[in-house]
Amino acid sequence: MAITSRTIKGLQDIRCHSGRAREAAIPHKAYMRLSCLEMEKFRRYRERASAMARVRNIDARVREIDSEEAIILLALKEQGKTGPAEAPEKDYGHNAAGAKSAGGFKLKY
Repeated sequence: MAITSRTIKGLQDIRCHSGRAREAAIPHKAYMRLSCLEMEKFRRYRERASAMARVRNIDARVREIDSEEAIILLALKEQGKTGPAEAPEKDYGHNAAGAKSAGGFKLKY
């Protein structure tokens, strides 16, 4: 009996299909990627529209505040007052000496 020599194959000699087809070449994966991109684009457009609506609301409120400030300043000017420094002082629970007044609110349980 003669012993025949065998060639032992290693890991490098195993044939496989990996790396032969790119992800985009497989049709169902390409269509899935396209649909995912379309859904993300739709979500981003909705998110953008919502953010723009919030910005428009903020801008409208700033314009309202500016017009209300102008009305108040005009009313003060007509009364002869020039600015907030001449506004009447408010009593916040302290008298002229700085001591806390006996009044104020009381809580009853």
